[in-house]
Amino acid sequence: MKICRAAALAAAGCVALSAARAAQHDAAGPSPAALTAEQIVDRSVKVRGGLQAWRKIGTIIWAGHLESERSPVPSLPFQLEEKRPGKSRFEITEPSQRSLRVFNGVGGWKMKLGQDGRPEVKPLTVQEVKFARAAPGLEGPLIDFRAKGSTVGLEGSEELDGRKSYRIGVMLATGDHQTVWIDAESFLESRFDRTTYGPTGPKGVVTVRYRDYKEIEGLALPSVIEISGAAAGKPDRMVIERVALNPPIDDREFEGLDPRGRGRAEPKAAPR
Repeated sequence: MKICRAAALAAAGCVALSAARAAQHDAAGPSPAALTAEQIVDRSVKVRGGLQAWRKIGTIIWAGHLESERSPVPSLPFQLEEKRPGKSRFEITEPSQRSLRVFNGVGGWKMKLGQDGRPEVKPLTVQEVKFARAAPGLEGPLIDFRAKGSTVGLEGSEELDGRKSYRIGVMLATGDHQTVWIDAESFLESRFDRTTYGPTGPKGVVTVRYRDYKEIEGLALPSVIEISGAAAGKPDRMVIERVALNPPIDDREFEGLDPRGRGRAEPKAAPR
């Protein structure tokens, strides 16, 4: 499981995103009915903390717990480390084992403990690498989209959870198409859709929902992320409890495993 890219974790003691701040941005510039796709995206970036502030973020560690109906227990601790450009390390701790998925920006590997307690390590498949390369990164698909070589277009507006939302199409430099929904009042991202791939090509769509934004060091981040695919059932729910912005992360954490199933650099402790 990869999160947009990219991404997306509330630190203890963080305060809710100020409604007054959102209203201030809403009052500036053209009326919402006259906004172009680029204007909508630019306003969303401002509400989330501003382009220059996000450009200063080189690493993020998110920590919390995962709720999934496919899990044998109600809650699984997780930690996600992200580092520019495009590196990620996602770890889930289960009652009797631990699983890892690592991407270094070019390729990667996954690991889980076998029945004998020994780590089973496999390289990411071609499809998994393609999916990881198209991940939104630690800031999402819209922030700094011009520098990424992406283009955006307004595909329409519709209600999402009873609220008007703009549907923005994002064409990546790779040719992949993604869709982002932006709330028409708060201008925060509320949904993100991207394609998954099977052995013969596109397989389906993964939908990510962003909820309950918090303000962390001037940046607006969701504290709940829901992920659903083509399979029926409730979406997986990531509850973000702690976040660290710009912590030092050794590049060796995104390299291969040693014989004991550990990375060449031990993962950072979860942010407090």
